[in-house]
Amino acid sequence: MCANYDASKAEQLVLDFGALAATFEYRSEIYPGYDAPVLVAEGDALVPVRATFGLIPHWAKDTKISRMTYNARSETISKLPSYRHAWKLRQFCLVPVASFYEPSYETGKPVRWSIRRVDTQPFALAAIWDRWKNPEGLWQRSFSLITVNATDHPLMKRFHAPEDEKRSVVVVPAARNASWLGTTDEEDAREHLNLFDAAAFTAIAAPRPPRKASAKPES
Repeated sequence: MCANYDASKAEQLVLDFGALAATFEYRSEIYPGYDAPVLVAEGDALVPVRATFGLIPHWAKDTKISRMTYNARSETISKLPSYRHAWKLRQFCLVPVASFYEPSYETGKPVRWSIRRVDTQPFALAAIWDRWKNPEGLWQRSFSLITVNATDHPLMKRFHAPEDEKRSVVVVPAARNASWLGTTDEEDAREHLNLFDAAAFTAIAAPRPPRKASAKPES
């Protein structure tokens, strides 16, 4: 499960992939409910578009569901109401990240760790997207990161509480960008949903900075 990632190098990866720069602002750290750039295919081009982290299905009454739909399990993505429409239409996208965060319990308490490439270069994660019409009548795009079982993965099995299932996001190699975004076949799509090479990644403790104490009001 991934509920937080670093998008500080998203622009670098977008340009590396030959896409145009994003024309909107976004935060460097992304949480569910935040807007972020994702890459979609338009013809032969890759285009960065604004999307909310946490998929909002077309039938949702409001955006609150995005707090629960930021990850889509590969095993149930074609069955659950929140995701099956996007999956059926093969609405796939790439999410550019510098790293993603997961909790480690190796000290007995949850500590946020950052998982990133050994060479520190940004990379892309597999995701699905959908559109939802907001109360103003405007279409809003949103996305969910796809996850796979990571019970035997040398790196990802270290994260989350001991009793929790081990999960991992899906890293899409640059050479497979076009095939992931352009596939229309379910079997072929699932061929892309693999665990990443643990040797190419590393993890370091990255606790959230403590909140600043509120200033006391003058008496």
